[in-house]
Amino acid sequence: MRYVDWAAADLRLLAAMRDCGSRPRIAAAARALSLSGEHGALWIAAGLVGAAADRERRGAWLRATVLVCAAHVASIGVKRAVRRPRPQLPSEPLVRTATRHSFPSSHATSAAAAAVAFGALRPAGRRLAPPLAAAMCVSRLVAGVHYPTDIAAGAVLGGLTAGMGAAWMTRPLAPPAAEGGRNG
Repeated sequence: MRYVDWAAADLRLLAAMRDCGSRPRIAAAARALSLSGEHGALWIAAGLVGAAADRERRGAWLRATVLVCAAHVASIGVKRAVRRPRPQLPSEPLVRTATRHSFPSSHATSAAAAAVAFGALRPAGRRLAPPLAAAMCVSRLVAGVHYPTDIAAGAVLGGLTAGMGAAWMTRPLAPPAAEGGRNG
């Protein structure tokens, strides 16, 4: 059996992805995705737009958005417990970060949660959310602010969080209790 130095592999892959950011268009796309994903903002906005536009599934869209927020909060808790420092590469990161810690990626967590949750609501969600979520994850590598294992862990955490809440998210809302039907 061959020994694999995962830390070195993680760093090599990150360095290769960060090198892609030396191309201006790729750097601009990585910055835009990274900034739009801060604190799950893109996904929260998408969930609220979905709730406003899709009256039939408004409650499900709102619950899906809550799942995205819950996944994001969970990632912050894990990040504070693990305290893995951000990568240090020879080239400067393309974006600033809210914290010094990188594991797991909160961007990847909220993106994966949105891909799972929004993908369960509409065919368009299944077509649009996963590729956008993947691009969000890659943007963090190109920006040089996360190791690949940070991204993978965040994606697993987000997917699991949304997956565990899927039944709650898609169940119909209970009808309001009827007034005046009580004795007494």
